[in-house]
Amino acid sequence: MRIAWSGTLRRLAANESGGVTVLAALSLPVAIGAAGLVFDLNRGLEQRMHNQRAADMAALGAAIAYRASPQPATLTATAHDIVNVNGVAGAATTAELLENFPSGADRAVRVTVEKKVPWVLARVLGFSGEYTVASQAVASLVTRTQFLPPCFLALSNETDALTLSGGTLLDAPDCSVAAVGSLQASGSGRIRAGNIIAGQGDVTLSGGSSFVADLLRYAGRTKTSGGASLPANRLNSPTSLVDPWANSTELDEARALLGRHAAVPVIPAPVTRGGEDWDFGWSPDGQVAAFRTGSGTYLVPRGVYHIDEFEVGGGVKVQFEAGSRLYIRDGVSIGGGATVNFSDSDLYVNGGFDSGTSGVTIGKGDLWIGSGSVRFKGMNYKGDGNVMIVPQINLGGGQTLLMGKGQHWFGGFNLSGGGSVAMGDGSFVAASGVRISGGSELSVGYGDVTIGSGSGSAAISLSGSAKFFMKDGSFSADGNIETSGGSRIAFGATANHYVNGSMRIGGSAFFGAGRYTINGDLTNGTGGTTWPYTSNLSGLSYGDTVNGESFAGYDLAGADVTFILEGTLNLSGGAKVKLLAPALSRPGSGIRELLIDSLTRSSTAWSGGSNSIFSGAIHLPRSDLSVSGGNSTAGGKHCFTLVASKIKASGGAAAGTLCSFIEENHASNSDDASVRLIG
Repeated sequence: MRIAWSGTLRRLAANESGGVTVLAALSLPVAIGAAGLVFDLNRGLEQRMHNQRAADMAALGAAIAYRASPQPATLTATAHDIVNVNGVAGAATTAELLENFPSGADRAVRVTVEKKVPWVLARVLGFSGEYTVASQAVASLVTRTQFLPPCFLALSNETDALTLSGGTLLDAPDCSVAAVGSLQASGSGRIRAGNIIAGQGDVTLSGGSSFVADLLRYAGRTKTSGGASLPANRLNSPTSLVDPWANSTELDEARALLGRHAAVPVIPAPVTRGGEDWDFGWSPDGQVAAFRTGSGTYLVPRGVYHIDEFEVGGGVKVQFEAGSRLYIRDGVSIGGGATVNFSDSDLYVNGGFDSGTSGVTIGKGDLWIGSGSVRFKGMNYKGDGNVMIVPQINLGGGQTLLMGKGQHWFGGFNLSGGGSVAMGDGSFVAASGVRISGGSELSVGYGDVTIGSGSGSAAISLSGSAKFFMKDGSFSADGNIETSGGSRIAFGATANHYVNGSMRIGGSAFFGAGRYTINGDLTNGTGGTTWPYTSNLSGLSYGDTVNGESFAGYDLAGADVTFILEGTLNLSGGAKVKLLAPALSRPGSGIRELLIDSLTRSSTAWSGGSNSIFSGAIHLPRSDLSVSGGNSTAGGKHCFTLVASKIKASGGAAAGTLCSFIEENHASNSDDASVRLIG
């Protein structure tokens, strides 16, 4: 408030003429004038309060009007009308736009309201005319500029947080490509994005590289050379960027399960007491002679039999009546070309089992083999019923074992040379791992799968054109899963697939729905077999279409899956990957919009012409990711987002997404675009 009255008071104070009478005569008007001065000043303070309220409303209103119609004439016109409406008629009102206020790159509107107040009672002291009461208010146009949430985010605050070279491209038209630290591009490296952000760092471009965006935000400085280009719209202001998954309790609970696996049940040998040797030959002796029905043919009636050694000569035919129970202490040995049918009988064997070249038929009932080596040759059939084979089972040379429904427990599996095994629904246990090679196939039905550690810490090892197919049911592997060559493996759906080791895929793999908790790396270095595939053994097709989504032409594929890793995801060779995250979270299973998570500090590499479609978030907040060698990574029609410590793209690599957000429950864009008073 500006008031011009100091000169009058000075004249009164300097006047020393007259005596007591004069002073007494003067005292009354002075007292009256002083009271009048206080009265007039209070009127000015009251007017100032009216001015301030009107100025505040006018600053806010003018700022809002300017945002809607950014014309300078809008400011004063709007402010004048609002001041009049708020009861300060006749005031002089001005409004102006402030650049770089209150800090760099910010803008604000300042409104000044001036109202003249006449002197009334103070006139006895020589005051005349009027004085001016002025008030100001400032409203920000935008307190902080909004930015699009990042789809590609490097969390490192170092100078090489996100780097591109060698004709690489990051493409995110509806979201941001961002780094906490600095951005660098050279050798025609390109970023096309809604926003490009160096949150706390610089932007350096050279060698024909280019950034194309609606807005470039950076905290430090920009530097270009060699024909490089930057977006025209730039904001030199720090940007707060945070890991959108940093405080996820769902992720913490999932990581706590790394290393978990199901205990492999101990399978004891059956109890078999001795009896006589049974030798089915062309010249029978002992008890089997009574079963002879013709030359080289035998029919054994229903009964319970205790046998020492069970032998069948070459070309001999043996048939058991259903309902028998056989206890064999010293093994089964069947000669070449022999035919043995145990019918629907229970068979308990120690001392080994050799089916002979033509194979055997065992109907419904239990098959329990304890000590000794086990080999099924030729074509072998086992009907419904429990199968418990304590030693490792070996098949090769085009040999086949087909089993019905039941519990299937084995010491281990070794299939080679085209040897194949198919079994019906029921649990499957391989205590010392599964090893398949040379075009062999293992196919299991619906049920729980539990696999222990085998040779070289591998729970599953596939090579050549080996195939291993599983249907839905719980899954646990205590060891690595390693595949190579033209192999194929398909996992069924379950809440959580536990792998206490790494998963290294060198063939093709199809992942049924659910979470995969892998206590190691997930590696895909393929370039051979792709999905779909129809089994020659079971006639079933795998890896074709799931929920209307085709996976044809991909070798690492799966829908509705989340991977929780102790290690990282490495892609190389000609890998063709299509993995889709769940749309919804399920307790203890897949996590909504999360595809891969790991807290490893090991580096991640995607290289060698690999081609990937990802749906969901890949979250590697402590790992430096290198994308090179023509690798192509995209979301296709899906939303793909990436968070890593550092992101380095080179050698013609490309990554793109049509996504417009990271994940709405985790994304953080704290910018406030509202108009507000700041002074």
